[in-house]
Amino acid sequence: MERKEGAVCAAPFGSASILPITWMYIRMMGGAGLKRASQLAILNANYISRRLEEHYPVLYTGSNGLVAHECILDLRPLKDSSGISVDDVAKRLIDFGFHAPTMSFPVAGTLMIEPTESESKEELDRFCDAMIRIREEIRAVENGTLDKDDNPLKNAPHTAAEIVGEWTHPYSREQAVYP
Repeated sequence: MERKEGAVCAAPFGSASILPITWMYIRMMGGAGLKRASQLAILNANYISRRLEEHYPVLYTGSNGLVAHECILDLRPLKDSSGISVDDVAKRLIDFGFHAPTMSFPVAGTLMIEPTESESKEELDRFCDAMIRIREEIRAVENGTLDKDDNPLKNAPHTAAEIVGEWTHPYSREQAVYP
């Protein structure tokens, strides 16, 4: 049977359900709600940027030092100074209970953090505290306190099977999974 009709959604092999979901979100939020959601997302991104700018270079700030709805952290200098990569940091975030942010986009070696309007300040602080703690671990690698190859960042994420098994690392289980 020959098919003559075209795509019934945004892409030939895409999910048609994404369009009504988007439409309903826009309808339910209304103009004022969309504006408020955008303002909160931008506020959240700038909060993260300000909290982390002393620890990581922030890319693409405006002349006033602000970012848009996303905060891009440059981890490339850390790779040079410690051998710790953006992948290592992203995997270490799992030990802190976070999914990895977008990695290496739009710039290789960076993390793009896009907090939504629905993130609470407590969750933003928990994320920032995790990133600051990770930076402290990177400093420990840089100054030789932590081994360059066998450290919580290089071995992340630490699974339950690994934690209950034979422990051969020079750092503690507590440091691995209860940072």
